[in-house]
Amino acid sequence: MDKKVTIYDLAALLKVSPATVSRGLNNHPSISDSTKKRIHTIAKEQGYRTNKFAANLSKQKSNTIGVIVPRLDSYFMSTVLAGIEQVANKVGYNLIISQSLESEEKEKINARTLLNSGVDALLVSLANETKDYEHLKNYTSRKIPLLFFDRVFNLPNCPTILIDNRAAGYEATTHLISQGCSNLLHISGRLNRSVYKERFEGYKEALQAHNIPFDDTNLLETDLDSTKIKTTIEYIKNSNVKIDGLFISSDNYAANCIKELQKQGYQIPRDIKIIGFNNDPVSEIISPNLSTIEYPGHKMGVLAGESIIAHLNGTINLQSTNSILLRHQLLERESTQKTI
Repeated sequence: MDKKVTIYDLAALLKVSPATVSRGLNNHPSISDSTKKRIHTIAKEQGYRTNKFAANLSKQKSNTIGVIVPRLDSYFMSTVLAGIEQVANKVGYNLIISQSLESEEKEKINARTLLNSGVDALLVSLANETKDYEHLKNYTSRKIPLLFFDRVFNLPNCPTILIDNRAAGYEATTHLISQGCSNLLHISGRLNRSVYKERFEGYKEALQAHNIPFDDTNLLETDLDSTKIKTTIEYIKNSNVKIDGLFISSDNYAANCIKELQKQGYQIPRDIKIIGFNNDPVSEIISPNLSTIEYPGHKMGVLAGESIIAHLNGTINLQSTNSILLRHQLLERESTQKTI
């Protein structure tokens, strides 16, 4: 990564103090017009960009926190962001929010841009594609606090905030079994992300606890893109053994499954019982209403915001923290009800 040009670099080139450079860049009246012109000329030549994030030179703080999420059109992520912003705005911090669109390359670009913008800290929920984490190590190597939420990675000195996805997966699967399901299909997101891997592990543990054998055909790994739902419906229809329960790691995807299965003549929950994940608003709009696992996104955002700001203010040390787990809740609705 190219070294970021600072006012100290400009001061060395101009043979003046950093304070003079700062005042010149901000057109302070104590600096002569000729000196201001020299400062602006050298700054432009060196690629230095002034911005509001470098305003507090004595504290080296921008009062700005960077946030990278997979998608901004996710209801869950919007509630997390609302929680972060609620906390940040109260204490005078601003957010710069970017989305990776599930792309590792775009996540790297966003991380680099935020780093160059001088953010005080970074909050990240990882893209599905991300497998290399060097772009995030650039923060830890510079002592810039980094916190993962929801889709996390075990990076040294970087805390994580999430729910117990394994326990949630176990509970969702156990609920389907208690409702009479015996051949369950788990429709997962990409298993390279711990959030989906843990839900899958919980699903398998629940099957084992109830003496239901697991077969590779009981797992369908997808990117949970609802525009590709027909492939999933064909998978269900062509199963050698009738599938009577679906545990789906996304409410939006589950709701679309319900609609498409109904078009194919399936009756929900008589033919197939379905449980989703997140408690998105769509879970109560779809008919039948969707059973789901409530994932407290707003609470997660509030906790992430409070934690990172407390660390920045020196009241806690996040580097001594590993994982912070939030409580989830099973919400039983019509889509998993027993039928006579």
